[in-house]
Amino acid sequence: MQARPYLRSLNFYNETDADWSQYPLSIPAVNDLDKIEFHPEVTFFVGENGAGKSTILEAIARILGFPEEGGTKNVNYQTVGTTSKLSQYLKPIRSYKKPRDGYFLRAESFYNVASYMDEVGYLGGYSEKSLHARSHGEAFLSVLTDKLQGQGLYLFDEPEAALSPLRILTMIAIIYQLVKQESKFIIATHSPILLAYPNAKILQFSDQGIKEVEYEETDHFMVTKDFLNNYPKRIRQLIEDE
Repeated sequence: MQARPYLRSLNFYNETDADWSQYPLSIPAVNDLDKIEFHPEVTFFVGENGAGKSTILEAIARILGFPEEGGTKNVNYQTVGTTSKLSQYLKPIRSYKKPRDGYFLRAESFYNVASYMDEVGYLGGYSEKSLHARSHGEAFLSVLTDKLQGQGLYLFDEPEAALSPLRILTMIAIIYQLVKQESKFIIATHSPILLAYPNAKILQFSDQGIKEVEYEETDHFMVTKDFLNNYPKRIRQLIEDE
């Protein structure tokens, strides 16, 4: 079963008063941004640190009504206002059908989300247990297994940050089950394991802009494969004295 598209694409509007020398418009991927068309099920944003993938994902989250630090649309809190102004230049193109569920999972601020849930006493969507009472990885998986209900639009920013390789494989299986329940994912990631999710659309962010690539064309796949096949040699090259 193919998931509902919910969010079909994202259009960028070039305002005449925009200052292209200032962040985030100065990021090459943003400079190159005209329109992003999403896969109906899973779309990955991949690239080096600073390439713009998290910045654009955050902007998508903001225009869809999610809090900048993550959570559901019902969460109303903010610890530090760091959102860029990129969202004011973007227009989401939605489908005729609205998602029934939604979540913005942001690794770097997930601690703040967990603290907020404890503060307001809302743990019903997390198996009635504080997220701080678990390991970081267990708390992440609790969002996937307990909070997400299907028929949803889910935005993940580096969800692999707290997960072991085995748990990342578990996450792939959970994503697959949620996709079968008509869910859609947009995920910014560095994980070569997660990127192997079948039939996903992979958008690579770089100094040359944004382009769609195949899994085996990503730097993450090529670097990881080379290292695992030649790790003694690669380690020597990294640490030997010149």
